Amino acid sequence: MPNPASSEALQALTDWWQDMGVEVDSARIDALMREMKASAPVLKAIDPAAKTAPKTTSRRGRGPIDWVAEATRAAAACDSLETLKAAIEAFDGCPLKAAGEHTVVYDGVPGADLMVIGEGPGAEEDRQGLPFVGKAGQLLDRMLAAIGRSRTENTFITNVNYWRPPGNRSPDAEELDVCRPFVDRMVELGKPKLIIAAGGVPAKALLDGTDGIMKIRGTEHVFTTPGGASVPLIPILHPAYLLRRPQDKSRAWRDLLLVEQRLSELA
Repeated sequence: MPNPASSEALQALTDWWQDMGVEVDSARIDALMREMKASAPVLKAIDPAAKTAPKTTSRRGRGPIDWVAEATRAAAACDSLETLKAAIEAFDGCPLKAAGEHTVVYDGVPGADLMVIGEGPGAEEDRQGLPFVGKAGQLLDRMLAAIGRSRTENTFITNVNYWRPPGNRSPDAEELDVCRPFVDRMVELGKPKLIIAAGGVPAKALLDGTDGIMKIRGTEHVFTTPGGASVPLIPILHPAYLLRRPQDKSRAWRDLLLVEQRLSELA
């Protein structure tokens, strides 16, 4: 039987790799962690959490909770970005929340005309409770500064998922679905003139598409919400990708110039 701390050690090593900018095979890490958990039945049997009712069971005894519907109701009840942030932090319908240190909702200037939507928190974001603050976030700040943008002055930053997945893997469809009502409401309340989808995961999720980021980056689309918001959206390469492939920074620069141009036209 593996040492009980082995999965925690693997997680810590993965975090260190991510912080150092090393590309990690998240799927393989997740598989290893599942194998470790599966091979420790005794520990699982005495886990106090195993004695509690599943999160999908209603406290009122009325059967399973439809967490997407719960998220939709909670989001619709919010009339400001501040109340929406509080609603997301109080929401218990995403299984990722239990393993994370913080709920990472947004940073920047509420009501800014530019909204950047990324994938979700990594290790450093989970520690600080803010989006895009690790190495990729530092690069994003430099990219935005190149077109006169800053999270402290004129840009709002959020994600399509608010809790860190284990091993920094991409959020799965169920996790994205349960966050989507909050994402929609974030756009409706924030009223941006333009959205940047930073990376393939948010681009596909927001556009409900299947095309890869290399095909759709630097092209303009329209993001619409059930509440009637309609906002131009431009997908760009994720800063983490650019850290691994700096030779593609010229593509990112062209995309940023398009963002700058469109913001000027929409002003």
